[in-house]
Amino acid sequence: MCVGGKGFYLINKETSDSTRKNRSKVSQYRMAFDTPRITKTETSKLKNLISASFKPLSLTIPIGDGFHELFPVNLCAGMQLKPPTRAKFSQGFMPTGECDQYCALIPGLPEDLAKICLALVPRSHFPVMGSVSKRWMSFLESKELIAVRKEVGKLEEWVYVLTADAGLKGSHWEVLGSSGHKHSPLPPMPGPTKAGFGVVVLDGKLFVIAGYDADHGKECVSDEVYRYDSCLNRWVELSKMNVARCDFACAEVNGMIYVAGGFGPNGDSLSSVEVYDPEQNKWTLIESLRRPRWGCFACSFEGKLYVMGGRSRFTIGNSRFVDVYNPNNHAWGEVKNGCVMVTAHAVLGEKLFCIEWKNQRSLAVFNPADNSWQKVPVPLTGSSSTRFCFGIHDGKLLLFPLDEEPGYKTLMYDPVAPTGSEWCTSELKPSGLCLCSVTIRA
Repeated sequence: MCVGGKGFYLINKETSDSTRKNRSKVSQYRMAFDTPRITKTETSKLKNLISASFKPLSLTIPIGDGFHELFPVNLCAGMQLKPPTRAKFSQGFMPTGECDQYCALIPGLPEDLAKICLALVPRSHFPVMGSVSKRWMSFLESKELIAVRKEVGKLEEWVYVLTADAGLKGSHWEVLGSSGHKHSPLPPMPGPTKAGFGVVVLDGKLFVIAGYDADHGKECVSDEVYRYDSCLNRWVELSKMNVARCDFACAEVNGMIYVAGGFGPNGDSLSSVEVYDPEQNKWTLIESLRRPRWGCFACSFEGKLYVMGGRSRFTIGNSRFVDVYNPNNHAWGEVKNGCVMVTAHAVLGEKLFCIEWKNQRSLAVFNPADNSWQKVPVPLTGSSSTRFCFGIHDGKLLLFPLDEEPGYKTLMYDPVAPTGSEWCTSELKPSGLCLCSVTIRA
C-alpha cells in the first residue's frame, strides 16, 4: 500500500551471533519491488524504477531475534542514486576479512538507497544493527548517517542529563523521554568519577573532556577524553590532551573542539589552548589566551570561539573581558562587556543565554551581532533563591531546578513566542538533580 508518496520498509531481524558461520547468514538480504525477489538483471533498472514510481519496497534484513517492524518511507523522485562500488579480485576471490570492507551495505541496492534504508530505522534500534557487519557499524557511527537522516526527515532530538545519585554520592548520565516520565540510563562512563570537566556535542556524539578525580580532588587532574555515541549507545576513549586541566572553557567551532584555560596538574592557572580534530583523533596546541583564565566557559558564533566569565590572574574579581578567537587568522581579539560569575549558560539560535550567581531570577541574553546584553525576568515560582541548570529542547530553553522542592516543575522559555506567553512549564525532568545537560540530534 502506498499513499501520497509513502511506502513501507519491512525489517526482519533474524537470530544471529558473532561467529563466522552465522555472520554469513546475517549477510543474506532479500529485496522485492512488486515481485518476491529482484534478479541480477533487474538490479540495474532499480534507479529508474525508484525515480519513476513511489511503489513500496519490501526489504528483509536480519538484525536480531526475530523482530519485525514497518517503517514509513518518503522517497524523493529526484533523488540521485549511485550504484554500489566494490573492489575487483581475480577469479572472484575475496580475501578473508575483506568482505565487510568491500561488500555492499545491502546487496542488490545502490549504496545511496541502502544508506537511506538504514537511516530510516528508529535510532533506538541502531545498537543492535551495529552488530550485523563492519560496514553497518562504520556507517552507523559516521557523521554521514546524520546527514542522511536529516535529508529524509528522520532526525530525533534527545535530551541527555548528568544526574546526581541519591544522597549526592555519585552521578550518572541518562536520556529523557519526550514525555519526561521515562529515564533511560546510559552505560557507565569509563574511568573514575570526575568533576570540573567539559562537555561538547559534535556529530551526534557527546564528548566528556578532562576534569579531576572527584574522590581525590584537584591534585588528580586528568587529560583523558571519552566519547559517547548516541546511536550505538557506547563509550570509547579518545586520544589524551596535551595538557591535563580542569575548570576550563570548551566549545565546538567549525567541526573542531577547542579547550582554553583552566587549572593544571600543579594548581597553576593556564593560558594554553588546544584543538581536537575528530577526523584524526588528535589534539594540537594553538595560540594561547592573552592571560591565564579559569572557571570560564566558551561558545561559538559565526565560526569564532568566545571565552568569557571566570577569573584571571590580572583582574580583580571576575573578568568581564571576552576573549574571541578567529580560526581563520589564528588570532585572539577582545570584547569588554562580558557576563561574570555565570552559573548556567546555553546557546539557543544565535544568542547566548546566561544566569549570573548574583541574580537567579533574570536571564542575561547576549547578541554577538552587536555585542549587546538584554535582561529577561524569570517567573517567580518556588523559592527566589532556587538555582537552575539549563537544557534545550525543540528550540526552547529549559530551566531545571537545582533545589529539591515538592511539586516544582521545569520552566521552559520560548524566545520566539508572542509577548506574554514566552514562559510555561515542561514535563521534562531528570530523575535527580541536574548537574549538566546536552541536546543531541541524530
